[in-house]
Amino acid sequence: MTEEKKSLIEFPLLFPIKVMGEKVEGFVHALTEVAKNFDSTFDASKTELRDSSTGKYLGVTLHVWATDQARLDELYRTLSTHPMVKVVL
Repeated sequence: MTEEKKSLIEFPLLFPIKVMGEKVEGFVHALTEVAKNFDSTFDASKTELRDSSTGKYLGVTLHVWATDQARLDELYRTLSTHPMVKVVL
């Protein structure tokens, strides 16, 4: 018998994901489209934006409804491999 990996996170929950990339046109829209594909209830108006000190980069916090760890991991992988994304936290 194999043990399932236990998560420290209790699902479902509204989960904040921080994404950083260059401050370019279309960056925020691209991220919100990815979030909408994973969470049909995603509310883009709750997205938080923060410029880097130099203004070259933008930090974006997306609040997504996460139903389980596998789905959350899939969202992280999708965001991490997006060409406009530098870092996902």
